[in-house]
Amino acid sequence: MKLNQVTVSVTDIPRAIAFYEQLGMYLIVKDDHYARFELPDGDTFSIHVADDVPASGTMVYFEFDDVDKAVRDAEARGITFTMQPTDQSWLWREAYLSDPDGNQLCFLQASRNRRFPPWRVDGRTS
Repeated sequence: MKLNQVTVSVTDIPRAIAFYEQLGMYLIVKDDHYARFELPDGDTFSIHVADDVPASGTMVYFEFDDVDKAVRDAEARGITFTMQPTDQSWLWREAYLSDPDGNQLCFLQASRNRRFPPWRVDGRTS
């Protein structure tokens, strides 16, 4: 199984497109109710119009080899983060931000700990 893409709800397609392009994504599909972006590694991310975007506990994670550099680059393009890169107890380094509709986003640097944390249930280390 492979995750195909993540789609988040937005209230204003042009505003959301501008934000995600500013974040560094490349727009590949667009209509009045939907847009899809390509990420630098070829994965896709999309947005669709919802009349009323409900508050959500969902967080979308974008992984980087160097999260500090990714945050600096995004800030240079005008992106504001709610939390700067911080080492977490689960062995990831994370920075948080929200899109204009309040969708929660995380830039992270997890390295091999994403798949093989010391507390992995099956004990695998690679």
